[in-house]
Amino acid sequence: MHKRAFGAAAVTGVAALLMSACGGGGDAASSSSSTSSASSSTETTTSAPAPSPTGTEAPVRDQAADLVIWTDADRAPILTKYAEEFGKENGVKVAVQISVDLRAQFKDATKVGKGPDVIVGAHDWLGELVQNGAVAPIQLSGDVASKFSENSVAATKFNGQTYGVPYAVENIGLMRNTALAPTAPKTMDELVKMGTEAKKKSGGKVTNVLIQQVGKTGNAYYTYPYLSAFDGGIFATKANGDYDANKVIVNSAGSIKGAEVLAKLGKEKILSTNVGDENAEGLFTSGKAPFFITGPWSVPNAKKAGIKYEITSLPSLAGGGAMKPFLGVQMFYVSSKAKNAVLAQEFVTNYVPRKDVQLALFEQGGRPPALKEAYDEVSAKDKDVKAWYEAGKDGKPMPNIPAMNSVWGPLGQAAADVISGKAPKARFDAAQKEIVANIAKG
Repeated sequence: MHKRAFGAAAVTGVAALLMSACGGGGDAASSSSSTSSASSSTETTTSAPAPSPTGTEAPVRDQAADLVIWTDADRAPILTKYAEEFGKENGVKVAVQISVDLRAQFKDATKVGKGPDVIVGAHDWLGELVQNGAVAPIQLSGDVASKFSENSVAATKFNGQTYGVPYAVENIGLMRNTALAPTAPKTMDELVKMGTEAKKKSGGKVTNVLIQQVGKTGNAYYTYPYLSAFDGGIFATKANGDYDANKVIVNSAGSIKGAEVLAKLGKEKILSTNVGDENAEGLFTSGKAPFFITGPWSVPNAKKAGIKYEITSLPSLAGGGAMKPFLGVQMFYVSSKAKNAVLAQEFVTNYVPRKDVQLALFEQGGRPPALKEAYDEVSAKDKDVKAWYEAGKDGKPMPNIPAMNSVWGPLGQAAADVISGKAPKARFDAAQKEIVANIAKG
């Protein structure tokens, strides 16, 4: 149905491809391991995705498969289709298996040589996976890399090396119930004014001015945009643009200004720790709030609920600039202990960048495609896709360094405490100390 961006090369020719590839600069020689399992197979066989595990146990690798891919239940059907195609073209057996806790299960299984060859996951796993020696550099040519959005390619790099092929970009923005708020606010002050008026006019139906996930333990992902509006954030950056784990800026002057806005919104009852992951979306889809800070994952239920909505960029904050969200990138990784590294590299570098694959994954998840050609096609037909892109165009990729694991809890809790009434500077000073100490512990 869709024209392919790239055709699949014969597996027996992949070694030459890897040796001549530009980009990543990885060990092409070691990646060009024996292709005997691919080239000697005379029968084309493909495994259907394994049933979802009933508990939290990792899937058991199909030892008969030449290529094993681990993913979640949502993406498994799409990947199975293309795995079958790949298997037929190359005369190999491909198995797609479902993992319910992919990052942890992949790390554990890889340590004992029982992991998959390819996984699908978020870019911010990268630093930890590299640190654990779980993933291999991928050989993505400069020509192929140029076909993706700049930010999505940047997210696949760690210490200047490329470790994945992106397929989707996601970020948060402002979703608005147009029946309650016909026009989009440009500033947070305008948002509060519009939302307060809508609440007064609703006769009690509207209970919240703004829905944003906070919860009792907070949410650092939704906290960051407030800090970014004042050039604050989490880590400073190095000269090459990489995040610097040795320079935490959670209590910088800009970050404190962002925390002060959170405190003000908490005091005014605009934000509340009573709104969290379990009820945020339901409040918006039941028409109880005109504004919702969220991402593309909330669109399906808004449509199902019959909410007339519009997506715009996050508002600017008084005394600062526009709130800029983190960008999240979904991508394909190759295991450092792949059974057949060449086969895994072939699938990731020649199948994932195809337009039809990127479009199919978009249809499943609704995240804007990372491949520019695919994005152009879907954004021309779907105004939501373009709106999400515009809302995130000034954002930065979420830190993919291991030190980020030390940030989520302390920063989220600090934000929740500030929204609940604690002093911003003292609370963010404490969060800074906790984060720095956690990073030092490793």
